[in-house]
Amino acid sequence: MKTFSTMSSQRLDQILDRFPALRIAVLGDFCLDKYLDVDPRLAEVSIETGKTAHQVTGIRHSPGAAGTVVSNLAALDVGTVHAIGFCGDDGEGYDLRQGLQRLGCTTDHLHHTADRATPTYLKPRDTTTPGLEGEQCRYDTKNRTPTSIELQRQILDSLAAVLPMVDAVVVLDQVEEADCGVVTAAVRQALADQSECFPNILFWADSRLRIRQFRGVTLKPNQFELLGLENPPPGAEMALPQLAASAMTLRQSAGAPVCVTRGPQGMLVTDPEPTLVPGIPASGPVDPTGAGDSATAGAVAALAADATLPEAALVGNLVASITVEQLATTGTASRAAVRTRWTDRP
Repeated sequence: MKTFSTMSSQRLDQILDRFPALRIAVLGDFCLDKYLDVDPRLAEVSIETGKTAHQVTGIRHSPGAAGTVVSNLAALDVGTVHAIGFCGDDGEGYDLRQGLQRLGCTTDHLHHTADRATPTYLKPRDTTTPGLEGEQCRYDTKNRTPTSIELQRQILDSLAAVLPMVDAVVVLDQVEEADCGVVTAAVRQALADQSECFPNILFWADSRLRIRQFRGVTLKPNQFELLGLENPPPGAEMALPQLAASAMTLRQSAGAPVCVTRGPQGMLVTDPEPTLVPGIPASGPVDPTGAGDSATAGAVAALAADATLPEAALVGNLVASITVEQLATTGTASRAAVRTRWTDRP
C-alpha cells in the first residue's frame, strides 16, 4: 500500500489559488443547526406545571449537513456555490435560506414547500459549561414520509439546469429514512446518468446508509460506513487491510474512485491502487461534528482545481484538522489557515 504524506508549499498554493474560479453545486439534505444558549442560573419554575422553565439567553443558527459543506466551500473562497434541495415553508426554512445567502450561496434551486419540514438539529447548551460538556440532549426535526414525485422532479430539473454551469457536484445523502430526503432512488439514477453525459464534471457522493447504491460518482464513506457498521464505539478504528480490500471492491462495483475517511488517521483513497493519506494532527480538545463535511469541501475543491486524488485528500485532511478545533459551532477553514496548518505541522 502506498503512502502519500507530503506536498510542496508551491503545489499547495497552486491548488488553493484556483479556488476562487471554481463553480460547485451542492445537492442534498440541507438542515438547520440551531443552538439554544441556556443559562441554568436563570432557571424558573413553571407556575402551571411546577417543572423547570429553562431560560434561553441566545439563539444561534447556521446551515447544517449539506449546508456545512457550503459553509466550508465559502470559507475556502470557492467562487460560485449553488444549493440544490428543499426546505420547509417555515421559520427554520427562512433561517436556513438566509444563512446560505449570507455565505454567498445561490438558493434559486433550494425549493421551499409546505409539504415538508425544514430538517433541524436543535441543540440546547449550558452557557456556564464550556466545550462539548455543555451540550445537552439534541432535538431533531426530520421528514419521515417519502418525498413527493413532484418535488423530486423539481430537484431533477434543477440538477439539469445547473450542470452546464459547474465544475463539480457534491451530493450529501444525510437522511436515514429511504426516499424521505433529497437523494431518492430517482435522484441517484439521474446522477449516474448525468455523470456519463458530463464526464468533465466531478461528481462526489457522501451517504450515511446508501453509499453502495451510487454508480459512476466518486464515493466518500467513512471507515464504518464502508464496512456497514452502525454506532461504532468512540475511538474505534478499522484495520487498514480490511478497509483497503473493501474500498477496492466498492470501487469496482461503483465504477468510480473511493475516498475513505478515517477520522484523525486521515484518508484511504483508491488511485486506483489503495493509497494512505495520513491525517494532520489537531491540538487541544476537538469536536468531530461536521469533520467529514469539511473534508469533503476541501477535497472536492482541490479535485476541481486539478489536484490528484491523494493531493485532494491531503487538502481535505488539512481542512478537517482545523474545523475540529472549533467547539460547539460549524467549523470552517480559510485558505490562509490551510496554508498555515501545512507550514506549521509537526
